[in-house]
Amino acid sequence: MTDDPALPDARTPAPRLKVGAATDVGRVREHNEDAAIAEGVVFAVADGMGGHAAGEVASGIAVDTLREIAGRAPLSVEDLEQQLDAANRRILGAVHEQPERRGMGTTVTGVALVSVGGTDHWAVFNVGDSRVYRWLDGTLSQVTVDHSEVQEMISAGVITPDEARTHPLRNVVTRSLGTDAQHQPDVWVIPPYPGERFVICSDGLTNELDDRDLRELLQEHPDAQQAAEQLVREAVVAGGRDNVTVVVVNLEGEPPEDTVTSPREADERTAPRDVEEK
Repeated sequence: MTDDPALPDARTPAPRLKVGAATDVGRVREHNEDAAIAEGVVFAVADGMGGHAAGEVASGIAVDTLREIAGRAPLSVEDLEQQLDAANRRILGAVHEQPERRGMGTTVTGVALVSVGGTDHWAVFNVGDSRVYRWLDGTLSQVTVDHSEVQEMISAGVITPDEARTHPLRNVVTRSLGTDAQHQPDVWVIPPYPGERFVICSDGLTNELDDRDLRELLQEHPDAQQAAEQLVREAVVAGGRDNVTVVVVNLEGEPPEDTVTSPREADERTAPRDVEEK
């Protein structure tokens, strides 16, 4: 799982951060349309859509665009949002240059270290149905909200999360990069806590493993690289029906006694958007 071109060269951007990354094409797909970055202060996964190598192009553009700000210090939330907007415009430009790639797009989700009021914070961002989970003091929580048809039905009480896992519309996303207007990211800004971990993943992981599986595997594998590799491995063993990509970010240190487990949402933009299918 370490020879795939979609796998980033995971580098430790600061002494307190330990980072791991892994990816696998899975058992069904011929190409890996996922891409990831784990460099500097930016950690993200993009899940391309469009087929015929177009998905690979879109996810690659998203990751390459984020790479341009990975070494920037200080990085602001506005910098991050502007770069995601630039990635969207570049994907649209690539389609304009090669119309046969019309319809290609990508999800993108991740975390970035940003400066807010002169201090470090995490900016968790998301477009689409790839996810960011946060492990803190033994509790695993999903930070991002899926932009998907099934999530809208869950929120409306029409179906349960368990039913969503096998629903025929489970692969239909309502927001993505590669659209004229429906690409706005959700962004949450939360303070860092020593001992916390983030799991950034494409839906190839969460379609195969549930939150309990993720929690158990994280408990068993405190090392970031080992955790990323094992999460991907277990998803492939469980079915591997899609590409699977995982980035794990550990913030080293002991958590303070007053550690909280739920992030403070600084910006809420989770309204339903136009529909695209991966």
